[in-house]
Amino acid sequence: MRNKFLLAMVAAIIILIPQHAFAQEKASASSASIQIPEINQKGSDSRVKILTSFLKEQDSPLAANAQDFVSYADEYNLDWRLVVAISGVESTFGKEIPPGSYNGWGWGVYGDNVIRSNSWEDGIKTVSQGLRERYMNEWGGKDIYQIGAMYASSPAWAGHVESYLAKIDDFTLRDPQDSLSLSL
Repeated sequence: MRNKFLLAMVAAIIILIPQHAFAQEKASASSASIQIPEINQKGSDSRVKILTSFLKEQDSPLAANAQDFVSYADEYNLDWRLVVAISGVESTFGKEIPPGSYNGWGWGVYGDNVIRSNSWEDGIKTVSQGLRERYMNEWGGKDIYQIGAMYASSPAWAGHVESYLAKIDDFTLRDPQDSLSLSL
């Protein structure tokens, strides 16, 4: 009973502590955050399973592209949840987009001006690459708040993205069947 209470308290503390690791940087300094993908024995990345289940729960057309989110996050050294969270803010996870655009991120959308992609994968790659190369490397964004100041006109944008990042984390804790696989 005491162990269950302690476990519940630790889980509550983890959920309530704000998370601020939104972009990864390759660095050798001791303060550098290292995020290692969770890969089970069969070579399956649990992040893909988490995003697939999460996006299906949201009734998102992006659910079939969970692997693309993870692959491009790894390629461009981003938090694997970031581009998904932005799609939550900008398009309710791809459900409300300019017709035929495959643009669930508000990427280059200004009034009637719309940047269109050929597929969801193309859109995920474009946004992931743009976040890393332009917003982070070129313009110096180090966290979601600095990126948001350049990405969106609303000062509340970064907070909304942060809330979707937390929802993905919460989903992982609520539905851990694939996210915490252990082998002994």
